Amino acid sequence: MLRIDVSSLFMTMTLNLLIMAVALPYFMGRENRAARYAQTGIMLQTAGWIFLLLSSTCQRGGWADQLLSILAMASVSSGMVFNAMAFELWCGRKPTAYVPAIIAVLMTTGYGIGFSHYAFRVGWSNGLLALQIATVIVSLCRTPQIPIGRWRWLLVISLSVQMVVLALRGVLGAFYTAEFPNFYAPHLVNQIFALSSNAMMVLSVVAILLAHRDEMARELERLATQDGLTGALNRRAWLLQSRIDLASSLRYRQPVGVLMLDLDYFKQINDTHGHAVGDRALQLFVTGLRAVSRAGDLFCRYGGEEFCVLLNCADLAAVKAYDERLRLWLQQHSAGELGFALSYSAGIAMCQRDVNTGIESDTIESMLQRADIALYQAKSHGRGCTLAWYPV
Repeated sequence: MLRIDVSSLFMTMTLNLLIMAVALPYFMGRENRAARYAQTGIMLQTAGWIFLLLSSTCQRGGWADQLLSILAMASVSSGMVFNAMAFELWCGRKPTAYVPAIIAVLMTTGYGIGFSHYAFRVGWSNGLLALQIATVIVSLCRTPQIPIGRWRWLLVISLSVQMVVLALRGVLGAFYTAEFPNFYAPHLVNQIFALSSNAMMVLSVVAILLAHRDEMARELERLATQDGLTGALNRRAWLLQSRIDLASSLRYRQPVGVLMLDLDYFKQINDTHGHAVGDRALQLFVTGLRAVSRAGDLFCRYGGEEFCVLLNCADLAAVKAYDERLRLWLQQHSAGELGFALSYSAGIAMCQRDVNTGIESDTIESMLQRADIALYQAKSHGRGCTLAWYPV
């Protein structure tokens, strides 16, 4: 009959956890909160198992055994809280883990108070750890706020196995104490726990690395489409999406306009107030664009201090109304935020009709050329105004 050495399995798992705790920061980096939370969770769980193994070398029931055991429970349960917050971030949600945190506090406190009662502390700690894991599983099963890979189902499987075995250990320790007299007891449930913990630890780390890879892929996609300073779309992404939106507008014969905007005297802002203030001015301007834009409006940082807006389902009056809202917003916010008034010049180009068919037929490139001509005219008129392009 195959004999399973429980103590050797627990020491092997602790060693593997220690290796993972050291290796994860190297492979994942610490640039984002989710990675830091996951790494902290693994480190705490590693510390918890080290404390647990050390406690078994102390006099049973002595102060050192009690202290190390309480530290072990606190570390393991706190590690699960940090992991839960990482999972929430990777699912596109806020990193809240109130219920797992409350369970961690209750479990550690109860464990310390009832330490002298072996059956109670074993049943209490394993039962509440199983409950804590159950809350994390429920959270993972909720619909994510962003598209993610299958890593969460790996975690669900891994955590479910750990939850079931922990619950069985809790029942065994609380009600069948004679069969589970110590941490290394060679009971079938304890052997299954030791084996499954090793296997599920590897599966959990694989899932964490896959989740991190998903996040990095999303970040690369964001960097490829957004301006790093302002968070607005960059020129390339805006042109791609604008072509799609314009084609849709032409198909359904809906009016569409382009508004090209250029911040006035931006070089003077940089020279007078410094580039940091210039950056804040650009960011504030994008905040204003975001505040006055409708759901279908598409804006970008076209280059330098120049911005473009594609207004879908908007005639000339609607484009001018957008321009007025933006100017009013800047009047209300720029002086207070920057210490000076921020203004811009702008040019408008509307989608043109084909002279032969009378049907709107245009390209985003030609609309931009016309809007640029109107913008140049607005600058020639003294800046701080908006002009629409008209055929000569």
